Amino acid sequence: MNHIVELQNHNLKVTPQRLEIVDILYKNGHINVDDLYKSLQNKFPSLSLATIYKNINRMCEQLFLSEVKIPYQKNVYELTKKEHYHVICSKCNAIMDVDLDISNILNQAKSISNYSINNSSIVLNGLCPKCIS
Repeated sequence: MNHIVELQNHNLKVTPQRLEIVDILYKNGHINVDDLYKSLQNKFPSLSLATIYKNINRMCEQLFLSEVKIPYQKNVYELTKKEHYHVICSKCNAIMDVDLDISNILNQAKSISNYSINNSSIVLNGLCPKCIS
């Protein structure tokens, strides 16, 4: 799908910076703000870190991007997709999306806590195939 249409479908103003952010996310999958800033500096040398945060926050508000909170590391951002979870390499920090059925875990948590659970976030740590060998 065209990046312009994707942004417009989420009621986001189309700017060169936002188009580049979307392109970088398509290429990288997951990225933190510092790495995004470095990637954007070549094309937009006057772009400030504050402007990047402003764009990221707006894109998250419109559910175009999702924030992935990784314990003990900087949060990363990804294009919003269907619900999924993440595995991260403890050595090289590679991140991979994984589809998991956590219905049993959610049912147990509801039963034990009496909470009405409306959101879940799972990040599993280990070693990726490259780092294992």
